[in-house]
Amino acid sequence: MRILIVDDLSLGRQMISDVIALMGHEAVEAPNGEAGLKMARSSPPPDLILLDVNMPGMDGFQVCKILKGDPLTQSIPIIFLTSYNESEDRVRGLNIGADDYLTKPFAIRELSARIEKRLQARQETKKLLGQQAMIRETFERFLAPQVVDILLRNPDRVKLGGDLQEITVMFTDLEGFTTLSEVTPPHELLRVLNRYHELVSRLVEQHGGIVNKFMGDGVMVLFNTPVLRENHARSAVEAALAIRAALPGLHAEFEPRFRLSINYGIHTGPAIVGNVGTAHFMDYTALGDTVNLAARLQDIARGNQILISDATQAVLGPDIAVNAMGPLSIRNRSQAVPTFAVL
Repeated sequence: MRILIVDDLSLGRQMISDVIALMGHEAVEAPNGEAGLKMARSSPPPDLILLDVNMPGMDGFQVCKILKGDPLTQSIPIIFLTSYNESEDRVRGLNIGADDYLTKPFAIRELSARIEKRLQARQETKKLLGQQAMIRETFERFLAPQVVDILLRNPDRVKLGGDLQEITVMFTDLEGFTTLSEVTPPHELLRVLNRYHELVSRLVEQHGGIVNKFMGDGVMVLFNTPVLRENHARSAVEAALAIRAALPGLHAEFEPRFRLSINYGIHTGPAIVGNVGTAHFMDYTALGDTVNLAARLQDIARGNQILISDATQAVLGPDIAVNAMGPLSIRNRSQAVPTFAVL
């Protein structure tokens, strides 16, 4: 492994380099704090830094503080090797992020043991980071990245249940897809469907939403969860407008029979947001009348229409033009819903 020695005394650097070579590791040297910072940020970075304190210019405490405050270098373990042997110096070094503190003169066996201990911890940290990256990469294929991030940072959130909060829900659906599926080979149908889903997903994420579910040719999108977002109703409408504007470009890839309209339903209101299912199989989603109404609005939209409820329209602002459709009868609802088409 690669170990960086930062010390202004060449004789001290040489002695420590000899010890490191006998241990089977590679030693690199820096004669002062500025050079040490540069080498710590080089590629490949060192696996451990042995740092003197008393150096001209930038001292070791300053170097350590900078390295531990930089995301690129903060995980590199640091051992102070110094003649400063007062307890307050040791406390200061550890408080600014050093992993160990060894005073000069030191025994070679003790130095070797402390180096090996920190290198072992470094290897375990790299392994854990690699495993976390693999977990993230795997689960981001099935969950929104924002959800994966929250669950990795707070594993206790992986439990059944949810919270009531205001969200905006958007449903999209491909008009005529069922008819198309009757006369199209499955592999070709899946290729076309995935291109539509890619378009919707990309623009939803750009506007701060998360794709919660793919339901055949339909998509369920949530705004204001799990990350809270101001003006989430507006973000949902702007995402729908962006998708509609980008649709002709996607259609240019397809022969005419695959050029389908996307219909949208959007509603803002309270919903239960959390994990639904069993202790062994969970689904992060939203439940409630807000979700149902957004789905019903999408059901009645036609020809690339973006239909929104009065609750969503009320918080949009005057610069988003809409056409009042009047109260519309919605399936499975006792009262008509004031509805608007976004122009």
